Amino acid sequence: MNAACSTHPWRRPTFGSRRGCGTLGADDGDCVEVAACPGKIHTRASEIAAGPTLRVASEGWTAFVEFAARG
Repeated sequence: MNAACSTHPWRRPTFGSRRGCGTLGADDGDCVEVAACPGKIHTRASEIAAGPTLRVASEGWTAFVEFAARG
């Protein structure tokens, strides 16, 4: 994550926190984590915390979450 966003904590989805992030709720650590930064959302695979991140504009993230919520 870039230095301008380093103070924003990484978070796992609340669903993953309750039931685990892996297949059928097994807590195998395979989750997607997000960090909300000004104007963008960073995402990463939790099992590769030092690995690459995907940055998405806030508007794009909102559209994705709304789409996913519709099932």
